[in-house]
Amino acid sequence: MTRPTPIDLTGAHVAITGGARGIGRATVVAFLARGARVSFGDLDLPTARATARETGGSAHLLDVADPSSYDAFVTAAEAEHGPVDVLVNNAGVMPNGPFLELDPALDRLMMEVNVHGVLHGLRRVLPGMVERRRGHVVNVASLAGKFPIPGLAVYNASKYAVVGLTAATRLEMAPHGVTLTAVLPSAVDTELASGLDMRPIPKVTPARIADAIVSSVRSRAAEIAVPSYVGALAAGTHLVPVPVLDRVRRLVRDDRALHPDAAARTAYTERLGAATERTSS
Repeated sequence: MTRPTPIDLTGAHVAITGGARGIGRATVVAFLARGARVSFGDLDLPTARATARETGGSAHLLDVADPSSYDAFVTAAEAEHGPVDVLVNNAGVMPNGPFLELDPALDRLMMEVNVHGVLHGLRRVLPGMVERRRGHVVNVASLAGKFPIPGLAVYNASKYAVVGLTAATRLEMAPHGVTLTAVLPSAVDTELASGLDMRPIPKVTPARIADAIVSSVRSRAAEIAVPSYVGALAAGTHLVPVPVLDRVRRLVRDDRALHPDAAARTAYTERLGAATERTSS
């Protein structure tokens, strides 16, 4: 394995997807605070521009599900700030509901954004990183990429895919001095999780996820769970007999994602509907 080239964040170019709000916005702020030059893309360009005005980052229109849009984002960002040193694949969607009742259009949206969006990013930036023998990619996955949750079956599938993709690509990139990290948040206090009671999974702030993303540039860890103890608990469930684990699940009522607060989730549901129409057209 080739030792990865250290990346000094002062003056480094960091590109972030889904940077207008939530984890993405917090990550923009965190990297700027460390002296990086930050480009971020988002499908919601007006909100992205407002975030840019408030933070100092550089906003771009980006539909991660469209490889030509991803290419245009990186091309414009690199024209402004130079080659990408760190890419954060953060953009994601999380529809919820019983598997048999979920609109297949939402299934496609989750796979296009959560999985293919990451693939497009990797294929766009990794060749340059390999050539320069320098670079780091953070794929924001989820604890749901390790632990199944009723009501989030297809979301689970998409995040399991990102965890596996990150791990395997990390092995391929190691000889070139390029690294990848999967960050695995538990429930995060953002619009994505609005109206969902995910107890006993703890909700954490976007800033905590952003700190984990930034720290990965130094540690180059393969995976970072936030909070860390939740990752250990998720891993430990594989050692528990299935009947015992099923009993525990019933006791803690782990099916809450099947029963959201619809009113609290209205704004996010409407945004998902608009995104689904774009993907289907």
